[in-house]
Amino acid sequence: MFKLSEIKELIKLVDQSSLQELEIENEGARLSIRKPNKTEAVYVTAPVQQHAFSPVVQANAALGTPSAAQEASVPVSNGNAKQEDSSLHKIVSPMVGTYYQSASPGSAPFASIGSKVGDKSVVCIVEAMKLMNEIEAEIKGEIVEILVENGQLVEYGQPLFLVRPE
Repeated sequence: MFKLSEIKELIKLVDQSSLQELEIENEGARLSIRKPNKTEAVYVTAPVQQHAFSPVVQANAALGTPSAAQEASVPVSNGNAKQEDSSLHKIVSPMVGTYYQSASPGSAPFASIGSKVGDKSVVCIVEAMKLMNEIEAEIKGEIVEILVENGQLVEYGQPLFLVRPE
């Protein structure tokens, strides 16, 4: 599995080099980076899953039923009171993709409300283009709020967690 920082570095290296395309395979994960031609449009696609709390996703997704992993998700607060507290740190999504609270449907979530996290603690996974990207807390503190549901489509820069720094 590739870490987000590794992917960003590889993109930067390809962009600064004369390479037009780079393909790498690591631990069963495959990454392909290609520079677009000047006349070629760039399209990014990600799997879309329907979610009861996201009208945009509902409008664009095919009808389906939630998976067992979505139904057994960690409780998420409504986000009204704590989001106003400016002392809380927001962990945001670094990309567009699908938020997952755990590594697999049957496993324990990476983080829940009340969890203590360190700056290198993995708090969730964002799947983008069939790549599972581990998202790290980047701050030491306590998770006070989870702002998204398991299986929800998230946008670049969208807040995922609120953390009370230590």
